[in-house]
Amino acid sequence: MESKPEEKWEGKFSAKLLGLKAEQVWPLIEDFCNIHRWLPTADTCHLVEGIAGQLGCVRYCGKSSPSLDGSDGIINWATERLIAVDAKERYITYEIVENNVGFGSYVATMTVLAGESPVGNDGCEIEWSFVADPVAGWKQEDLIAYLESNLHGMAKRIEEALQVSE
Repeated sequence: MESKPEEKWEGKFSAKLLGLKAEQVWPLIEDFCNIHRWLPTADTCHLVEGIAGQLGCVRYCGKSSPSLDGSDGIINWATERLIAVDAKERYITYEIVENNVGFGSYVATMTVLAGESPVGNDGCEIEWSFVADPVAGWKQEDLIAYLESNLHGMAKRIEEALQVSE
């Protein structure tokens, strides 16, 4: 009897950043160990292995949530390995190594795309795509909605930070 290959979940979504050029946004995405500055679901991120920004480096990302009884709360965390970086094409690819939130295999790519206007004033776009094993307790569409919401929150934070610094 032939075994059926394990189903994979895939998703791709994007967020537009108006008035910002890809060249402004890319360094923030490329800075692998500082994603917590932009990603709403991470309040800490730091290097745990390797050299920051180099292939094979591993980051720890965590988010604490207050507990119902007022104690320190719960920390959701993941360690993620950088497996590809292309500064010319402006993308990074990473994989989850370990976590306490139920992910098995998870590989994601974040790409910063230039706007299509020849004068370059229509902004840029961050695209997030992933391939993952099904996550227990989740539906694929719920995971996509959760990640897409995070991406839009991230885009908003980046827009606010870069427009203030201009």
